Amino acid sequence: MKAFLPFLVFGITSGAVYGISAMGLVLTYKTSGLFNFGHGAVSAMAAFLFYTLHSQQGLPWPVAALIAVVGFGVVIGLVLERFAAALAEVAVTYKIVGTIGLLVGVRAVIVLIYGEEARVFAPFLPQAKVFSIQGVSVSVENLITLGLGVVAAAWLFVLFRTTRLGLAVRAVVDDAALLDVTGENPTRVRRHAWMLGSIFAAVSGVLFASVQQQVQVDVLALLIVQAFGAAALARFTSLPGAFAGGLAIGMAQALISKEATRIPALVGLDLNIPFLVLFIVLLVTPKGRLVDLGRQVKARAAPPSRLSLRSRRTVSALALVFALVLPHVVGARLALWNTAMSQVVLFLSLGLLVRLSGQISLCHVGFAAVGAAAFGHLLTWGLPWPVALVLAGVGTVPVGLLIAVPAIRLSGLYLGLATLGFGIFLAQFFYTKSYVFGVGQQLATPRPAGFTSDVRYYYVLLALALAGTLVVVVVERSRLGRLLRGLGDAPVALSTLGANTNVSLVIVFCLSAAMAGISGAAFAGLFGRVGGFSFPATQSLTLLAVLVVAGPRIVPAAFLAPVLLFVVPGYAGNPHIADALQVGFGLTAVLVAASSQGSLDAWFARRALQARERLVGPAARTVSLQPVGGAR
Repeated sequence: MKAFLPFLVFGITSGAVYGISAMGLVLTYKTSGLFNFGHGAVSAMAAFLFYTLHSQQGLPWPVAALIAVVGFGVVIGLVLERFAAALAEVAVTYKIVGTIGLLVGVRAVIVLIYGEEARVFAPFLPQAKVFSIQGVSVSVENLITLGLGVVAAAWLFVLFRTTRLGLAVRAVVDDAALLDVTGENPTRVRRHAWMLGSIFAAVSGVLFASVQQQVQVDVLALLIVQAFGAAALARFTSLPGAFAGGLAIGMAQALISKEATRIPALVGLDLNIPFLVLFIVLLVTPKGRLVDLGRQVKARAAPPSRLSLRSRRTVSALALVFALVLPHVVGARLALWNTAMSQVVLFLSLGLLVRLSGQISLCHVGFAAVGAAAFGHLLTWGLPWPVALVLAGVGTVPVGLLIAVPAIRLSGLYLGLATLGFGIFLAQFFYTKSYVFGVGQQLATPRPAGFTSDVRYYYVLLALALAGTLVVVVVERSRLGRLLRGLGDAPVALSTLGANTNVSLVIVFCLSAAMAGISGAAFAGLFGRVGGFSFPATQSLTLLAVLVVAGPRIVPAAFLAPVLLFVVPGYAGNPHIADALQVGFGLTAVLVAASSQGSLDAWFARRALQARERLVGPAARTVSLQPVGGAR
């Protein structure tokens, strides 16, 4: 037991931070129905602000904490409440995209100011020993961190159970209109909740930086991912349960990290406990208890094209001609275009899920990684390049089938969280194993004979993109496509007609995984060697956001999205310009999400009507609305 005590002390401290972050996340989700993937970005901003005030400007830590936690938390909470209000009337997919845009934009702002490198964050809380347990010291910092979490959890429990504000916060999601009738302003209630949630996020960011003794944008921005498991243990509703879940996860991580020192198979499992817990909890929780909070909105269908069939065929022909001549006009930038072209099939596969069947996948980069690893092993065994490519896609199907299991019983946000947890667990645990990417964590992936040059390989990638396009078009026009559209629009009505929605889900996930695996194999051929470092799990979040920003139609968006993701930043050259483009992309993602239900069109229509009234007068509008010939 004595050997485990140092790990438990550290685990309880880290778990308290996870719990504080999870409480802030659950609080804002309960009151607005918006699960904020950018919650960790708030933590990062607060930590960097504290670092600037305390470490760089020399302010005493209590003053710096008051400004960075309370002051910043209140201000950002007011901003985020308006942000949540803008996303209240959109579909779940767009809510996720909007919060991803917030995460990407805030991260880019931090990088522009501080850079990406980690900076030393000296602990600011007292490190003096208070007491020891069997020789293991417990410091003041350990007790303060744990005490903050316990006091906050108890205070929130009392607040929600005994005060008028607490009761209003509990009621605002259930029926905001009814709450308004009682004389309590729902907006004011949400505003208080977002301020409290943002303060909790700021506290967790500062404490986590102190525990890690460094401040680094990606580590802090992804703190929210560590809190997902704690929120899942609390069923995304219980605030004290979220703190208890954080403690449980922190202690589990500590114990497994101790065992991993003597059991090599457990190496890396400790870091993935939150994601494994998230996936398992969502898988075993009764379906009736996993209902998205807030108003459920069905995504607006894509409007019909304004171009005639003949015009669309002309545009497609011109686009094909452009694609054929592109390698001969872009010069040294061809590598960027090759990268983008290798991702077209990946975006096509994601479009099948998101656009056609209304499902959410936040682990698509994981599918691509599995395909790339299988491709490398198949080439090592001496299989011909085309055969290895096809079998790489086939080898990804079992992984798609594994994800189809939670998709049968989950939807919306919870399906997105389950796939994200699976994708991160896949990346952080399996990528490092020798049976995935080899002993040196890299596999040789040469290009096919006769197509080793960049120009020739570009045409291989183009052929794969066109083949993927053909598959998507055939699926869209087939009976399967009609079933998938019905699955996205009205799954209950589809079931009443006798269609087996489970079979449709399994088919679309397996097909999407196979296409993503082929894309990963083609991407691996770009560099001649491939490893897990080429497939960061969190890029799946960016893929979804870029796909939505690129447009509502599967095929055009699949070709435009990789250009936005790889080519445009590559042409920027200067990294500061690339980071500025990331800020612009984050804002664009938020705007696209907020206007997805036509609110922007309605705003322009109102402005146009006001402009016409100013030109001709309201009387002319009244006359123009009268029935012709006096008809009633």
